[in-house]
Amino acid sequence: MATNLTVNILDLADRLPDNWLIGCDSREFARIVDRLFQEITQNPAQKTPPKICLAEPEPVQFLASFIAARAAKCPIFLCNPNWVKPEWQQVFDLVQPDIFLGQYPLPKNPHIPVREGGLRLYSREFHSPEFHSPTKNGFDTIMIPTGGSSGKIRFAIHTWETLTASVQGFEQYFKVDKINSFCVLPLYHVSGLMQFMRSFTTGGKLAIQPFKELENGKICDLEPEEFFISLVPTQLQRLLQNPDKANWLGRFRAVLLGGAPAWPELLETARNYQIKLAPSYGMTETASQIATLKPEDFLAGNNSSGQILPHAKLTIRSANGDILCDNQIGNIVVNAKSLALGYYPEQFGDRQYFQLDDLGFFDKNSYLNVVGRSSDKIITGGENVFPAEVEAVVRSTNLVADIAVIGLPDKDWGQVVTAIYVPANSEVTVKNLQAAIEDKLSKFKQPKYWVSVEQLPRNSQGKVNREQLQKIAIEYQ
Repeated sequence: MATNLTVNILDLADRLPDNWLIGCDSREFARIVDRLFQEITQNPAQKTPPKICLAEPEPVQFLASFIAARAAKCPIFLCNPNWVKPEWQQVFDLVQPDIFLGQYPLPKNPHIPVREGGLRLYSREFHSPEFHSPTKNGFDTIMIPTGGSSGKIRFAIHTWETLTASVQGFEQYFKVDKINSFCVLPLYHVSGLMQFMRSFTTGGKLAIQPFKELENGKICDLEPEEFFISLVPTQLQRLLQNPDKANWLGRFRAVLLGGAPAWPELLETARNYQIKLAPSYGMTETASQIATLKPEDFLAGNNSSGQILPHAKLTIRSANGDILCDNQIGNIVVNAKSLALGYYPEQFGDRQYFQLDDLGFFDKNSYLNVVGRSSDKIITGGENVFPAEVEAVVRSTNLVADIAVIGLPDKDWGQVVTAIYVPANSEVTVKNLQAAIEDKLSKFKQPKYWVSVEQLPRNSQGKVNREQLQKIAIEYQ
């Protein structure tokens, strides 16, 4: 089981084996943590822990900064170093940080002196967070960014307890004591951060490598059989295009898949390579996965999101809040020990009943099946259309490299089904596509408009920005 939650994080770090962070000297790592801790806590007169924005692109520096800030019991805001100026301005207006760790993104400000070691300190009094946390000292929080499909940045409020509750659920579900993780996802995102948390709190090993290096053939020196690796569908698709990389993936203890819906053909290709895939369902607000399909079930032909992890409870509810029976589609409602406290600076009113925008159902064997997002559902001529179904059918034609389906306003039909797609090659035409799906989808589900683009607006986790899609489609009309 995970280490006792009350243990000081620096003591926890000292107990880890020398080689826990593969490719990094543990003594040098400890020195970096200690230096950053001293810099963060250097002002003995401060009355409240300073708010910290962490935007460190280098993994070792990121982890050292995170551990140091956590040891100082500071509110930590994880930030994407690749945000552009308007996004950073949005973050600074919301957070008003006291300390910035990493590469400072905005133009120089004479009131914010730069310090060595990546520490930038605001020249003003430290101030407390503008919300009341139920944690012991009121400031012991970890804010993780989530933009969803809208692109607007929000921070889910987590604590060490909510994050480690997710770790414990993982341990129990996979029946493993020490979790070894091979991370190719960004550490500022919940999918990357939780890989660190699993290894760090259970005494496991952690290997970190940029996905581009992996895709280009540079593979970290480790035994995959002892490790879990997490991927998003587009990453899995790219690796499966190379038989050697596909066979290498097949050696991992499990390949966790999440971040965005996977299409049936991708799952079937992974199954053909005997990859021990574990499709997962979760989000920033739940500290990653709350449902996961075990590899043995996947290899047996199951394409669901699996069963619920021990630390969570899920129900399927109608629009009126009634709990639905098996095979009835409704909103997914979650109650989990790993559930965030709210969105900074506000807390959720009732953490026992968190209704998601996702729609799904449980089958007779209690496996969760996610069918799409309620807000993405298209109502055309009184008929309901779920984009995921249409996207899967179009993908199965092998005529597109990528696709997203949305609804556009229409005075006659309410909405019309619209496909924004990347053609697989220059020979693909709308007539080809229409003919290929004619007998696979009901007439009302078939896209009326087809918009060809070079690339879809996806983030690093593979999620499509729906607002951008709307703009692209409207400009096409």
